[in-house]
Amino acid sequence: MLRSLFCICWGLLLLPHLARAQKPDTTRTPPPIKTVELDTVGVLPSAVDTKGWLLLDKDIQLELDGAVRNIYNFKYDRAEKQFRSLRRRYPNHPMPYFLLGLSTWWKIMPTNFQTQQYDKTFFAYMDTAATKAQKLYDADNNNYEASFFLSAAYGFDARLHAERHDWRKATVGARRALNYLKKSQEANGLSPEFQFGQALFNYYAVWIPDNYPLLKPVLLFFPKGDKKLGLQQLRSVAANGFYTGTEARVFLMRILKNEENNAEEAIPVARYLATTYPDNGYFQRFYALLAYDQGEFADCERVSREILDKINKGMPGYEGISGRYASYFLGYLMQNRYRDMAKAKDYYQRCIVFSESTGDTSGGFYLFANVNLARLAAKEKDVAAAKRYYGVVADKADHKSEQYKEAKAWLKKNGKA
Repeated sequence: MLRSLFCICWGLLLLPHLARAQKPDTTRTPPPIKTVELDTVGVLPSAVDTKGWLLLDKDIQLELDGAVRNIYNFKYDRAEKQFRSLRRRYPNHPMPYFLLGLSTWWKIMPTNFQTQQYDKTFFAYMDTAATKAQKLYDADNNNYEASFFLSAAYGFDARLHAERHDWRKATVGARRALNYLKKSQEANGLSPEFQFGQALFNYYAVWIPDNYPLLKPVLLFFPKGDKKLGLQQLRSVAANGFYTGTEARVFLMRILKNEENNAEEAIPVARYLATTYPDNGYFQRFYALLAYDQGEFADCERVSREILDKINKGMPGYEGISGRYASYFLGYLMQNRYRDMAKAKDYYQRCIVFSESTGDTSGGFYLFANVNLARLAAKEKDVAAAKRYYGVVADKADHKSEQYKEAKAWLKKNGKA
């Protein structure tokens, strides 16, 4: 629950991911982008001296276009080579350090934050980005670019500390991120990049108290949000943002699927991400999940096979979590679409192995793979195998679930209550 509170803070993030869930998605063209009205902007573009701001430098954007794409396509070495080049030319600017931190973040993301091998590197980059941005801010407290990077760096820092259950550091980072978000939002009219944090804050400042009433007293200290406006802003950033555009799409995909229960609108976003960044295991497995849930089985099968192939090749960002998704989906399709029970059993067993390798054995695909293997074994009169799989289900499933009741009934009937 506390982790959900930090969604607000990563709303401040500059570009990562959020909440936890796994559901489907569909593909449609995003709604048209609304122009920001001047009365919603805290400062007019003409009133700000943006000299030296790399965030708005079109030449820098052109130079970094491939590098930013490489981050999301898990070509980390290529991306980081360009970011280090930028750092050599701008050693006192927060951007290169932040982008190196973002690249590190995406090495952690595909594992659902299980790996900790990149933590020190990540925190070091974000700390340096914040330090460099603070110097710029101290020199000019109307430097909205500095505020942006301070909000982003502290927001990312807070998010990972929350994942590591270090609530004290997460709270400190979140408070700092929110302070600088308030400042940077004055420049929303200068670039869609500045609107990203505000979009997430607007959405989650309403969603969290609606879904976690116990947190309402805590949120009394936060500004009021606006969910509808937050989604509108997120769509605008997704369509127009350069550095934040992909992150906005990631949040939009997750929000539509997990918070809004709108898989139909989520799937086009997921399809775009999986197609644009075909070597991103996180995007691929999310799209495969949405395609599975929405009955788009041809795409689900194609993407699932690609995932397993890339795992076999040892490609970066492809590991047991994505393998668990893909093998379960293929097992289901072999069983129910192709009626190939031998292949179905093989994929379900692979799903179990992937699940055990990542410690994800409390339910989900692991549970349903065991259920289906139990049913297949029972149908084939393989009592020993059925007992083994149903035993796992009885041990792992929620006692109110149909799977638990099915397992207990079968075990009782066949001599193992």
